Amino acid sequence: MSPRDSLTRFAWLSLAAALVTIGLKAGAYVVTGSVGLLSDAIESLVNLVGALVALAMLTVAARPADDDHVYGHSKAEYFSSGVEGTLILLAAISIAIAAVRRLVYPQPLTSLGPGLAVSVAASLVNLGTALLVRRAGRRYHSVTLEANAQHLLTDVWTSVGVVAGLGAVLLTGLEWLDPLIALAVAANIVVTGTRIVNTSVHGLMDAVLPPEEVDAVLRVLQPYVAGGVEYHALRTRRAGAQRYVSLHVLVPGEWTVERGHALADRLEEDIRGVLENVEVSTHLEPLHDPASWADQGEGHPGHRSNDGPPPASPEP
Repeated sequence: MSPRDSLTRFAWLSLAAALVTIGLKAGAYVVTGSVGLLSDAIESLVNLVGALVALAMLTVAARPADDDHVYGHSKAEYFSSGVEGTLILLAAISIAIAAVRRLVYPQPLTSLGPGLAVSVAASLVNLGTALLVRRAGRRYHSVTLEANAQHLLTDVWTSVGVVAGLGAVLLTGLEWLDPLIALAVAANIVVTGTRIVNTSVHGLMDAVLPPEEVDAVLRVLQPYVAGGVEYHALRTRRAGAQRYVSLHVLVPGEWTVERGHALADRLEEDIRGVLENVEVSTHLEPLHDPASWADQGEGHPGHRSNDGPPPASPEP
C-alpha cells in the first residue's frame, strides 16, 4: 500500500471531528439562543458532508488505472474540493438568512458564559484536526485534504469571530451585535468557498503547473540547451496529486536512436528529481530538420529554447 492509499484515515478523522463539533455547537446554540452560534453549528454540518465526500473521493482516487481510466482516477479529488466549496457557499447563504431574520425579529440571549465555553472547546477540536489534515494534504499533494483543512480552519476563524461577538454582547448588552457578526462570518465563508471552487475548476480544466514548478523544469533543461540540445512544445498539467510534463526534444540528426533515447531517459529522470508524482513524456526529433520546428504547438509562452531550426550542418 502506497502512502496515498491510506489518506482516507484523515477523512475519517475529519468526519469524527465534525460529529463532535456539531454536537457541541448545537448544544451551545440551544443554551444561548445565539444566531452566531447557530451559524457556527451550520458550518460544522457542512464540514460533516464535506468529510463524507472527501472520504468517497479519496477512495476513488486511490484506485489504480484500468482500461476505462488509463491515466488513473486522481482527478476525482477535484470533485471533492468542488463539492466542498459549493457546500461552504450554501452554508454562507443559510447563515446570512438566519442573521437577517434575527435582526428583524430580535430575541434575548441567555447563558452566554457556558455557551462560549462549549464553542471554544469545539474550536480547539477543529483546530487540531485542521492542522493534521493540512499537513497530510501538503505532504501528499492532496487537493481534497487541503480543501478540507482550509474549510476546518475557516470554521475555526468563524468560531473566533462568534466568540468575540458574543463576548462583546456579554460586556455591552448590545444583542444586535450577534446577527451582525453572523453576517460577517457568512461573508468570510463566501471568500473561502469561492477560492476552493476556483481551485477545483482549474484542476478539472487541466491548468498548467504553478510558475515555481515550471521554472524548476526550465532549470533542468538549461544544461541540455547549453550542450546543443533544443526543445519546444513544453506542456504541463496537474490531476490531483499527479503531475504531467511533456515536451519535444531536438537532437542532432546524426545521433543514433540509442544515443537520443539515452539522453531522453536522462532528461526525464532529471525532471522527476525536481518534481514529485510526475509523469514525463518526451518526443525526439532531428534538430536540423525544418519539419521538426513546424509542430511546436502551444506550450508555455516564451518557454522555447529556440524559435526555429539552427543552420544546417555543412556537407562533409
